Amino acid sequence: MPECIFCRIVAGSIPCTKLYEDAHVLSFLDIGPISPGHTLLVPKRHYGAIMEMPAGEVAALFKPVAALAAAVKTAVGAEGINVLQNNGPTAGQVVPHLHIHLIPRWPDDGLGFRWPAREADAAVLARQAEAIRVLLKV
Repeated sequence: MPECIFCRIVAGSIPCTKLYEDAHVLSFLDIGPISPGHTLLVPKRHYGAIMEMPAGEVAALFKPVAALAAAVKTAVGAEGINVLQNNGPTAGQVVPHLHIHLIPRWPDDGLGFRWPAREADAAVLARQAEAIRVLLKV
């Protein structure tokens, strides 16, 4: 997609600080990092969301994630790392090309993390699980 910034980076028409590349993916440092070493991993083919990708391509996308996370964390001296993948604007996706964020973390880095967990009702969980299982195609 010529208007997609990540497609243009993959095509080489926009430069990037490349970290890793293979036949399926490209990884580079984010030009708007929220922490030092903030890394992006994108599939070379354009997909808007992970649900659009064939299973084999999802596997190829995630294959380098653990090695990238370890390398980034060690290189910048982080104590932790978030591996995030957002699907759609409501989930926080800004660029409509599927991508994974690897975000190094330090204590008191100011980034925060909200996870407002609450107790679930067992009957509601059972209904949700059944609805998911009916639709699940693996």
